[in-house]
Amino acid sequence: MKLILEAKNINKHFHKPQDFHVLKDITFAVKAGEFASIMGKSGSGKSTLLYILSTMDTDYTGKLHLNGELVTGKPHRELSQIRNKNIGFVFQFHYLLSEFSVIENVMLPAKKLSEKCYAEIEHDAHEKLKMLHIGHLAKQRASRISGGEKQRVAIARALINNPAILMGDEPTGNLDSFNAENVFQIFKQLKEEQELSLLIVTHDIDFAQRTDRIIQMEDGRITS
Repeated sequence: MKLILEAKNINKHFHKPQDFHVLKDITFAVKAGEFASIMGKSGSGKSTLLYILSTMDTDYTGKLHLNGELVTGKPHRELSQIRNKNIGFVFQFHYLLSEFSVIENVMLPAKKLSEKCYAEIEHDAHEKLKMLHIGHLAKQRASRISGGEKQRVAIARALINNPAILMGDEPTGNLDSFNAENVFQIFKQLKEEQELSLLIVTHDIDFAQRTDRIIQMEDGRITS
């Protein structure tokens, strides 16, 4: 089975105000098409780990492989390109640009990657919106749509470059139970129909229990 993400002996220290060993010898992998969740109390290191796995934080020791490629130690510009191509990221807050239309928000990462022409990117963005049942919102201003719709737009944006893995930091944390369930079903569909790998940090035990595997963290270590 192909490994999409592999972390080996990841250690992370915060040095101020005094030395704090926040991640301790983290080793695990995510397979192609696997839907995994990370759980743990506040301060257990979940979000810190996710930022390292998403290549946004490079201040750690150990090794990180993404889609079979060693990414540890690569220069920031190259990492930015690798991240944009291989990783879709969904946050607790959608971070849409409110003055832009829905379709413009979805197109942004593909324009940054600049591997396709404008017309192709626009077509892909429409397809992603249709897949998430919000095609009719394409021309709406991002500021004019509901919270649940905004999170769907954020998911469409995360998928625009057809990433190898989708990562989420509490992606349902700001949603009511109806919209949280919608997001879970979208993730499940992506796993089943597109064999997308997903790694989601969550506090929601119901959400986590329905994923393929729960990675439990405590005090900077994986406990199970």
